[in-house]
Amino acid sequence: MPQEQYKTVREVADRLKVAETKVRHWIRTGELRAIDIGQGWRLADPDLERFLMRHETAPRRPDAGPEGVP
Repeated sequence: MPQEQYKTVREVADRLKVAETKVRHWIRTGELRAIDIGQGWRLADPDLERFLMRHETAPRRPDAGPEGVP
């Protein structure tokens, strides 16, 4: 079984370029799964990936460049 990597709320907020309060809101509302370890929330990489996939607007086109435009 592969060992999961866990991120802090700050790391997720930095990655997504949102406020930490927004990440905590997603956790509170159940949109984003997290584990409370007593010293703060931790988020598993697979849970973050599922969250991001659920919030996609459209699949990326294979011929798209870095900005999603051909």
